[in-house]
Amino acid sequence: MKRKLRSTSWFEGTGKNAFMYRSWMKNQGFPDDAFDGRPVIGICNTWSELTPCNSHLRDLAERVRRGVLEAGGMPVEFPVTSLGESNLRPTAMLLRNLASMDVEESIRGNPIDGVVLLAGCDKTTPALLMGAASCDIPAIVVSAGPMLSGRHEGELIGSGTDVWRYHQELKAGTRSLTSFLSAEGAMNRSPGTCNTMGTASTMASMAEALGIALPGNAAIPAVDSRRQTHAQLSGRRIVAMVREDLKPSAILTEAAFANAIRVNAAIGGSTNAVIHLIAIANRMGVRLTLQDWDRFGAGIPTIVNLMPSGSFLMEDFYFAGGIPVVINRLWRAGLFDGGAQCVSGRSMAEEFAEAPCYNDDVIRPLDCPLVKEGGIVVLRGNLVPSGAVLKPSAATPGLMVHTGRAVVFTSFADYNARIDDPELDVDETCILVLQNCGPRGFPGMAEVGNMALPAKVLRKGIVDMVRISDARMSGTAYGTVVLHSAPEAAAGGPIGQVRDGDRITLDVAKRLLHLHVEESELAERRKTWRPPPLPETGYLRLFSSSVLQADQGCDFDFLAGSRGAGVPNQSH
Repeated sequence: MKRKLRSTSWFEGTGKNAFMYRSWMKNQGFPDDAFDGRPVIGICNTWSELTPCNSHLRDLAERVRRGVLEAGGMPVEFPVTSLGESNLRPTAMLLRNLASMDVEESIRGNPIDGVVLLAGCDKTTPALLMGAASCDIPAIVVSAGPMLSGRHEGELIGSGTDVWRYHQELKAGTRSLTSFLSAEGAMNRSPGTCNTMGTASTMASMAEALGIALPGNAAIPAVDSRRQTHAQLSGRRIVAMVREDLKPSAILTEAAFANAIRVNAAIGGSTNAVIHLIAIANRMGVRLTLQDWDRFGAGIPTIVNLMPSGSFLMEDFYFAGGIPVVINRLWRAGLFDGGAQCVSGRSMAEEFAEAPCYNDDVIRPLDCPLVKEGGIVVLRGNLVPSGAVLKPSAATPGLMVHTGRAVVFTSFADYNARIDDPELDVDETCILVLQNCGPRGFPGMAEVGNMALPAKVLRKGIVDMVRISDARMSGTAYGTVVLHSAPEAAAGGPIGQVRDGDRITLDVAKRLLHLHVEESELAERRKTWRPPPLPETGYLRLFSSSVLQADQGCDFDFLAGSRGAGVPNQSH
C-alpha cells in the first residue's frame, strides 16, 4: 500500500482548503501535476552574503533542485536564519538556538515531506540538524565544502589557524605589518568554509560520521565540480528517503553519536563539536553527556594531519580520501559501529568498507598517528564540578601537567585592556583565567577562550601558556586551552571565584583541574557573588533566562526532545 505523504494534507482533494493551497502555489508557474502526490522536498538554504562560507549555496541549491526533479520530487526552496561566524556580533553562537527554531517551525508549518539541509559556516550545521531532529521528517545534510588552500609568501596557510600565528608573530615583532596584512587575500581565496579542521569542517565531518549525509560530504572543495555532483545526488536521494520513510530518528541513534565522537578524535576535530552534538542528541531524545566524550573517545588516536593539529588543509584531506578513509580505518580496528544506518539506505560498514587512502601522510595509519591519545579530554575538579574540555592534539605536551599562578581577567573587556600592559604581573609559568564569558556571561559564549599571550611573554619566544575560561574557542585555534568550564562564572561556578595569585593544577592524564584554595575560603568568596541581571527585553532576555550550561549543549531548556511534524489542519 502506498504511504500517504505529509504534503497531501495540504494539496489533496477538491475542497476549498486544497484549492487555496494549490492556487497560491500556481502563481509561481507550477503545473497541475506538481500536486499529484509526488514528494515535496524542502531545500533549507542558509545562503547569505553576510555568511561568506555559505555565499555560493544559491548555486548548490540549484544542483539539489535538479536531483529532486530527476527523482520525481517537487523541490521548494526556503530561507532560514544564516549565521556567519566571521561577521556576527557578539557571536554566532548566541543565535544558533534561534536559527534552529526557525528551521523547526519552517519545516513543521509547511507542506514538506523531506528536507535537504544546506549548511556551511560553523553554527549553520548544528542549527539545521537541531531543527530537523525536532520535526523528524526525512532529512539529509549537504555541506558548503571547504575553500581552496591558502598560500602566502611561499608557504601553505590555513584560514583561522594562521591568523592566530601571524598575529602572535606581529606582537612579538617577528613579522611585519605589511606581511601580516598581505595575507588577507591569500588566506581566503575562494568560496567555501575554513580550509582547516575548524568547526565548519568538523561539523561537516560529524554529519558524515553520523550518517546524516552521503559519503564524501565533508571534504569536497566548495569550487570542485564534484561538490555540485554531490548536491545533485543528495537531491535524488532525499526523494527516495521520503518514499522509504527514512527519518533522522533511524539514523541519529546512540550508536551514531558514539561513532561521531570517535571520528572527531581521529580527525582532531573542534571542541565546539562537544556542545553541538550534545544539543542535537538532546533534540533527538538520545542521552549524550559530557562524560561520553571520554567514554567513547578515550584511546582514539588522531590520524588526520590537518591544521590546527597538523600540517595539511582540507583540500589535501579530500585528495587523500577524506572521512571515508577515517571511518574505514576505525571500523577495521573495531573502533566504529558499522551497523549504524546511513542516509544512503545502507549500513555504515557497507558504505565505507572499501574506502582507499591515497596519502598516508595526510591520513595516518592507526599505528603511526599524529597524536597517540587524541579526542577531547573532559576535565573535572573543584574548579569545574560539571566539567571542562581540552583538545590534546592542539596543545603543548610539556604543559599537560602544570601548576601555575592564576592571572585573572574578569571579562573579555578586562582582558583586552590589560593583557599587553607592561606592568601586568605575568610570566610564562602563570595560568591565564578568563571569567564571565560563558553562555550567560557574554552572553552567547563567544570564541575568546584562546586568549592571545601577553606581548612581554611572546617577546621571549614563548608561544603557549595554560589558559582557562568558561568560553569557547574557534576550531581553527590551538594551544593548551581549557574551555567550557561549567558551571560558568555567571551561573555561580567556581571559576568566578578564582583570584590573582591562586594556584591551579592541570593534569590531563588524571583528567584533573584543581584550584588550590580551601573550600571555606571559596565559601567566603561566594558570599559576595551576585548573579548578573537579566536583560530587560528581547531575544537576549530569552537566551539568558533559558540557555543550558555548556555540559548540556547550550540549547534552550524548553527545546529538548523531538516534537514531531504534526500540525492541525487549519480551515479557512
